Amino acid sequence: MKRAFYLLVLVLFTSVQLHAQEKRATGWIFGPSVGYQYQSGSFLKASAWGMFALNQSQYLKLDGGANFTWMMDKTTVIPEFGATYYLNNVAVWPFLKGEITPYTATAKAGIGVFNLLEFAAGYGFDINTKKDFKPIDGFTFSVGVNIPLKFHLY
Repeated sequence: MKRAFYLLVLVLFTSVQLHAQEKRATGWIFGPSVGYQYQSGSFLKASAWGMFALNQSQYLKLDGGANFTWMMDKTTVIPEFGATYYLNNVAVWPFLKGEITPYTATAKAGIGVFNLLEFAAGYGFDINTKKDFKPIDGFTFSVGVNIPLKFHLY
């Protein structure tokens, strides 16, 4: 009787594991993005991104790129890394985002329309003011367009 119980538990556990593996996304969606951000000045943003599924309704997007600005009568390019956590996968995707550059750390919240068009607002903290440049901190808002080159996670 004990062996039958353990065998039943093993079969159920294996069945649940196989079922869970069938529904788990294993791929990445990726592509370029462009956008505009205002944070102590105007920035044109360009990056490459990749997104994967944490489960069936939550996603994580990682992006790396550059911010271009023409503040204080000079052209400046600032590298940036970002991570975005999407809270679900319906037509409107609410998200939380963190961005870090050598000069500022920014937290944002926003919405994405089919993850193609994104609107966000947040606050950035100056962590290292660039020499001969103004601090990049304070309230921020942004709009961006993601261009997926691969559309399926499975």
